[in-house]
Amino acid sequence: MAHEFTLRVYYEDTDLAGLVYYANYLKFIERARSEYVRELGIDQAAMKDGGLVFAVSRVEADYIQPAKYDDLLVVRTTITRKTAARLTLTQQVLRNDTRLFEAVVTIVCLDETGRPQRLPAGFRA
Repeated sequence: MAHEFTLRVYYEDTDLAGLVYYANYLKFIERARSEYVRELGIDQAAMKDGGLVFAVSRVEADYIQPAKYDDLLVVRTTITRKTAARLTLTQQVLRNDTRLFEAVVTIVCLDETGRPQRLPAGFRA
């Protein structure tokens, strides 16, 4: 099951050439992951209060085609692998079903000392 998050490209997202600046794709997929986690019923603020946080441990990214100012984009997030302490997601940025960017992202759950912990029940279910 894929989660979809829609966003618009603003002027501030672009570079001198009028294309989305490469690092902003990472911001786009981060926003999409945050909304996905929220929709799963996981309260990240409460997690942090309880001493746990999510951290990205790996990103593999492919820039396929550029997005431009005012484009309406969809970030599609799919869980591709899950263990007790690690989650691997594939995230695609699409414009009208055309793939512009794709990343494979590995997420871990850490305690206050930075040690790995089990993922919350919402992800394990």
